[in-house]
Amino acid sequence: MPTSIVLLLCWLALACLSLGTVMLGQGTFILLLAAAKAWLITDGFMELRHGPQRWRWLLLSWALVLAALVGLGLHLRG
Repeated sequence: MPTSIVLLLCWLALACLSLGTVMLGQGTFILLLAAAKAWLITDGFMELRHGPQRWRWLLLSWALVLAALVGLGLHLRG
């Protein structure tokens, strides 16, 4: 598949995920959507799907760690 088509599909998926976060407004499901957006950005736009696995792992792990910390903070607060 041509790169331009892949980038367009990634952009459309990111727009849908962003719309989902706006529509939900609150809750921990937003954290899952944010992790999905991080995965799309890492694999789609940054094209680390075929790049160094260490960088891909680092970027995906960072998004999951942040989502877990925010979720823990929300859980402890409320």
